[in-house]
Amino acid sequence: MPRVPSKALGAVAVLGLAGLAAAPAAFAKDVKICLIAGKTGALEAYAKQTENGFLMGLEYLTQGTNKVGNDKLEVIVKDDQLKPDRGKSLLEECYGDDKADLAVGTTGSPVALAMLPVAEEHKKVLIVEPAVADSITGDKWNRYIFRTGRSSYQDALAGAAAFPKTGEVAVGMLGLDTAFGRDGVAAFKQALASIRPNVKVVAEEYAAGNTADFAPFAERLFNALKDKPGKKVIGFIWAGPHPMAKFVDMKPERFGIELAPGGNILPVMNAWKQFAGTEGGIYYYYDFPKNAENDWLKAEYQKRYGAPPDFFVAGGFAAAAAVVAALKQAGSTDTEKLIAAMEGLTFNTPKGPMTFRKEDHQALQDMYHFRIKKDAKDNDVLELVGTIAANEMPLPVRTKR
Repeated sequence: MPRVPSKALGAVAVLGLAGLAAAPAAFAKDVKICLIAGKTGALEAYAKQTENGFLMGLEYLTQGTNKVGNDKLEVIVKDDQLKPDRGKSLLEECYGDDKADLAVGTTGSPVALAMLPVAEEHKKVLIVEPAVADSITGDKWNRYIFRTGRSSYQDALAGAAAFPKTGEVAVGMLGLDTAFGRDGVAAFKQALASIRPNVKVVAEEYAAGNTADFAPFAERLFNALKDKPGKKVIGFIWAGPHPMAKFVDMKPERFGIELAPGGNILPVMNAWKQFAGTEGGIYYYYDFPKNAENDWLKAEYQKRYGAPPDFFVAGGFAAAAAVVAALKQAGSTDTEKLIAAMEGLTFNTPKGPMTFRKEDHQALQDMYHFRIKKDAKDNDVLELVGTIAANEMPLPVRTKR
């Protein structure tokens, strides 16, 4: 074998080391994720919680590296200001100008619905969190849409499960006058027919989120309920500042009417201490799930923010869990590989496991039946009546593939 001159050998060695050092970089990339939320407006608190939970979820699931394998995760956060046209434009910007591999969002159902066709047009995955309207994974759905957030019908099934199984119950509903509110009331009526046929919705009212005077809505509901036999309840499908306190001021108890608020964020529920014993359904309450993800989230969120993790913090974490699990399973950011990996995918969240249903990409998940504590204190309001398991909820498929 001919002898290699020492200078040449040195050059070969350097090139070899350089090649080895460069090898990982050749396969690594930045994975761009757009997070769109309604950070300006009535749902600002929800959006901030979602952002906090998403970033903390990525931190936990990547053990602080913010990497999946060798790929670095880059999160681009945008504020849709709860405006559908703006949300649509921002998602187009994400997929087009920012070259995002996938997106997560958004807070308001009307904005999310405006965003769905953009994902289809660009052939990119959009994980919907936390918008709730049934139509997102129903008649407005397309194959690029996955949802970690619960649907209106999942909310409805949890709420229906909190009503008694026997005896006549008449219900009046106040819904937010949006897709979220109207879908929510429609879903609640269907859920009652499915699992609580003894409970009937006899009146519906819808109000704008900026309504100042709820007296006309309350009086119409009172009149519809006051002469009904059996238990009488007014329920709410609401987001943002809650109107229940204004209903309390109008003394529904004079007609034997009870109020059933449903789950909400802690600052809202802290005002419900006077309703000890009231029951309802909720997506998440920090003290209910028992798993490693929730244990870490509770400890870290308390340390960083001086409060327990709230409703939408858990949702943001769940969306992050879906992103990380999908990237690991697909081994790629290619959209078709992501879709194939995500259909039927099970991933762990602070609520426990979620699974993307193949038929409509809705995340199947547990819900919770709560009761307001007799000795409720701020940020310690609810006790667990029971977990409503995902496989016990008859969640219909509302779309055709």
